[in-house]
Amino acid sequence: MAAPLLRAVRTVPRISRPLSRTLSGSSDFLAAVARRGLFKELFPAESAGLQLPSLLRSGPQTVYCGFDPTADSLHVGNLLAVLGLLHFHRAGHNAIAVIGGATAQLGDPSGRSHERDPLMPDSIEANARGIRQSLDTLFGNYELLHGARPGATFTVLNNASWYRGQGAVGFLSSVGRHFRMGTMLSRHSVQSRLRSPEGMSLTEFVYQVLQAYDFYHLHREHGCAIQLGGTDQLGNLMSGQDFIQRVTGQQVFGILLPLITSSTGDKLGKSAGNALWLNRERTSPFEFYQFFVRQQDSVVEKFLKLFTFLPLAEIEHIMEQHAKEPEKRGPQKRLAAEVTKLVHGKEGFESAKRCTHALFHSSTDALEAMSDQELQELFREAPFAELLLEPGTRVLDTCLKMSAIPAGARGYEIISSGGLSINHRRVTNPDEVLVVGQHILKNGLSLLKVGKKNFYIVKWMHL
Repeated sequence: MAAPLLRAVRTVPRISRPLSRTLSGSSDFLAAVARRGLFKELFPAESAGLQLPSLLRSGPQTVYCGFDPTADSLHVGNLLAVLGLLHFHRAGHNAIAVIGGATAQLGDPSGRSHERDPLMPDSIEANARGIRQSLDTLFGNYELLHGARPGATFTVLNNASWYRGQGAVGFLSSVGRHFRMGTMLSRHSVQSRLRSPEGMSLTEFVYQVLQAYDFYHLHREHGCAIQLGGTDQLGNLMSGQDFIQRVTGQQVFGILLPLITSSTGDKLGKSAGNALWLNRERTSPFEFYQFFVRQQDSVVEKFLKLFTFLPLAEIEHIMEQHAKEPEKRGPQKRLAAEVTKLVHGKEGFESAKRCTHALFHSSTDALEAMSDQELQELFREAPFAELLLEPGTRVLDTCLKMSAIPAGARGYEIISSGGLSINHRRVTNPDEVLVVGQHILKNGLSLLKVGKKNFYIVKWMHL
């Protein structure tokens, strides 16, 4: 039955337009960010190209973007949306980040081939706290790095607050009557799911209604006239714009942001299983820094424009220097530094540098400067143990207590044949007694390495 229904549905034409073409020749804030590639498209195209720049020049406006708490941290795939809000805030406008405590219970079907597993209320609340931490940290680091913008606000709201107490019948009676089935069925996210073997549940189908109502609520209560979203969110943004125009007769606008993909073309995020998380408990500053340092030359200029606030002229100069000395990987290091400082602060960036020197440059000084947390983050899979440092403790004793080597002659042979290093120094005498400053760092830690990649971390406790 699904196939005839799909053929009967009229597909609504795409009503967005690339900003680079719409705003060509303009020099205002919107055009400046569009030249970075961050603001990709806007809608409705027939009016937004003229009305939106004028609206932004008329005085401070309010813009929002939503983040459903389906995990306890934002990830790098969400970062461009936050940067979009920060660019508006930087230009003197008010930014609202909405945590979808209500919409997360439905699950956004956009870009998904199957329905999300339902989340329990306790999980949604815990995730919402983690998302709030991500947002607060990003905005706090931004202000420390670039200064506060007097008068402009950055607000975090949870949409559960305005659905609380609303009954399903009353909501459908007052809100549902403004949505046309033909239009809803024409959305790409709906079409692709209806064609799939799994189909689409009613829960997912009405997600666009709740997101549209979010926009309406913010428009009514906060004067919000602009919504940001990834290009996969076009259908949801269109639903909000259409709903507000039907109910109020007023025009609101949407701005689409590009999606960040991996080298294989997959969207970065938790659904694809390749998320790079923004909260330190999920992804360490070192891992985060290394992700950007490893970016290829083909994308590094694009990422400098998207993920940093560096002036375009400075980015151009960085790339010119890179053409002369590509072996130094200057753009990658600058990109990683700027984004890590925004996400993890200056201390997070310093932590990433310490871990980088400790791992890749075999720096004992860097190891000594590392905290327990950093060492465990750097060697996330390495066994960690607290051992009592007794007089006469030998290298062999330590390795056996950590189960780093087998007992007996085989373990003795591994050490004596050069298979062990402690704090980047090869040790070949199993009976050597541990010495502070050599086997034990000033911070009370020892890093054992057996073979090429088996690490063990010891934190020494004194009698």
